[in-house]
Amino acid sequence: MLGMTFLLALMMMLGLFLLLWAGVGFIQNKKFFSSCPREVYDRIQAKEKRFNGQYVFGWGLAIFALLLMGAALLIGVENGIQSGFSFGQFFIRFLSMLLLLKVFDILFFDWFLLSKRGLGFFEKYYPEVAELLSSSLFGYNKREHLIQTITIVLASLLAAWICTLF
Repeated sequence: MLGMTFLLALMMMLGLFLLLWAGVGFIQNKKFFSSCPREVYDRIQAKEKRFNGQYVFGWGLAIFALLLMGAALLIGVENGIQSGFSFGQFFIRFLSMLLLLKVFDILFFDWFLLSKRGLGFFEKYYPEVAELLSSSLFGYNKREHLIQTITIVLASLLAAWICTLF
């Protein structure tokens, strides 16, 4: 159970990264940056298209990312049903997958990419924000992470209950 759950969480992490990359690198619509720190959001400027098909590629990548994340959830459900999971086992699977995804979001996106400027990710696409990215940004969205974590627990309970109906 744990090995499969961890593999499914990795699929979701990959999907979340691809979704971020699609939005930041290719779609480049400022609406996708609404969760970033206000000072960074205010500094972001509209970008010219870098290559033909950029937006189509970005939207295709975003759709693929969402499908990958959805597939991880569906595989988790199907595997759990085939394995005869109880409510508790489904709950632990969903809770583990989603909390691991949240930890990935906090550590990789917020801490590494944003606060530590890892891989030069944001600066590559938005050089105008480079001077704003620093360790002081880490934790700027604690309240949202707390709300999302509570939502994860509730959604995991609901999903586990629904899965036990099958």
